[in-house]
Amino acid sequence: MVLRASGGRIGRRAFGMEVVELVTIGRRSGQRRLTMLTVPVIEGDSLVLVASKGGDQRDPDWMKNLVANPRIEVTMSGQRRRMLARLASSDEHARLWPQVVARYGPYDHYRQRAHRIIPLVICTPDGVESP
Repeated sequence: MVLRASGGRIGRRAFGMEVVELVTIGRRSGQRRLTMLTVPVIEGDSLVLVASKGGDQRDPDWMKNLVANPRIEVTMSGQRRRMLARLASSDEHARLWPQVVARYGPYDHYRQRAHRIIPLVICTPDGVESP
């Protein structure tokens, strides 16, 4: 991947959003799973991920994995961090969704196509830096 090969210098942004490399642990396999995602909302040290799966009616596997094991690893701008992930509460979702759509309008289309509430995942530092 260009992002990894360039040490985070190339491919850091897509559609006006930061790109992150998310590592989860497979809920069935126990293996590390890598996914590239955009981050529409950054609040301090917290990142908000959108589990849209492009408007599919199903949640993406990466979300199922982090629900099963919320300790994740995120690489952004070449910096790797261990984080804890959790689903946004309904109040948090109501506050964050307009920000998500303002950053990338097609997310609202995905929600309409999926006929479901698109989960938002809030990732916060767990206090342990990755080596």
